[in-house]
Amino acid sequence: MFLEVTQAKYLNGYRILLAFNDGVTKIVDLQNELNGKIFEPLKDIQSFKKFVIKFNTIEWYNGADFAPEYLYQIGVTKEIAAKEVIV
Repeated sequence: MFLEVTQAKYLNGYRILLAFNDGVTKIVDLQNELNGKIFEPLKDIQSFKKFVIKFNTIEWYNGADFAPEYLYQIGVTKEIAAKEVIV
């Protein structure tokens, strides 16, 4: 099965709650992953918050994205508190 991000919700800082098509939900912290020219604008938190789900992953306005497999790998599986449930 190919991994896909099906839902995404900004949490705080550089953390995003992601739901994947295998039913797993993970929290990814991208603070230390924003390396390279394309990710430089995303170090501004207001720009970082402006992502969308495009194709099978999250993408920002400037075309920056991460492979869903990478997000899955670095994400932390978490029992989701009621306030963090994706709606």
